[in-house]
Amino acid sequence: MTLPTTQPDPSSTRVVDLPLDDTEDSPGVRRRRKGIFILPNLFTLAALFGGFYGIVMAMNGQFEQSAIGIFCAMVLDSLDGRVARMTNTQSAFGEQMDSLSDMVSFGAAPALIVYEWALKGLGKWGWIAAFVYCSCAALRLARFNTNIGVVDKRFFQGLPSPAAAALVIGLIWVVTDLDPGLRSAPWMVWLAFGFTLYAGLTMVTNVPFYSFKDVSFKRTVPFIVIVAIALGIAVVTIHPPVVLFGVFVVYGVSGYGVYVWKRMKGKPVSVISTSTDEPDEEGLHR
Repeated sequence: MTLPTTQPDPSSTRVVDLPLDDTEDSPGVRRRRKGIFILPNLFTLAALFGGFYGIVMAMNGQFEQSAIGIFCAMVLDSLDGRVARMTNTQSAFGEQMDSLSDMVSFGAAPALIVYEWALKGLGKWGWIAAFVYCSCAALRLARFNTNIGVVDKRFFQGLPSPAAAALVIGLIWVVTDLDPGLRSAPWMVWLAFGFTLYAGLTMVTNVPFYSFKDVSFKRTVPFIVIVAIALGIAVVTIHPPVVLFGVFVVYGVSGYGVYVWKRMKGKPVSVISTSTDEPDEEGLHR
């Protein structure tokens, strides 16, 4: 006796997520295509464009526009992660895209811009300083990606690459705004050399820099905080190049102040949040 066969109802077909290496579909199961979240990646692409724009403007000798492009990239880079978390659109693709964008905007771009602006006159020493900065940015980003699960979220391990770029590009922006002719002065060339090496090498240190990641925008704050923010915006508008450069210079040395203060207080200076009970992890908090 032959039993009648029934065909699966197309309306009851289930949509499930299957692993990328799964090559066979089960009956009645339709594979959902993997996609890319647009909103956070738009911010990342815009930040990447800011870095690329800065390089192009430096090649054309327009260093003020070049500096503005890098600072715009910094603002956009600070927003893409927050947008992804607020809209629940985090993804591994977005993380990798963000790192590659940072390498261009805050690694290669500042190195090329400062070399074109002042370091070219130093010959071999100039491009060596630019390469040290660029390579340290790459090392810092690689270390950040591998240590992201064990680092104290309140602090960065070393100077973050956007702040390092702000130190180098901020100097260019201030000098270009005040007196473009100063870029050829011998002392200015060596000052740019020192800023480039300082920013690059500080990125790969273990000095803790406050990350501001524990600041929540969903909590209520006293009225005076809003007044302080308004005053801060007003101060920045007085002379953006000088004010922003001053802010990042203070931040660029703040990590060493925190390091010395923790040493004096006998507190652990490492930002690695691992257990001290394991033999292989002994000494990480000293």
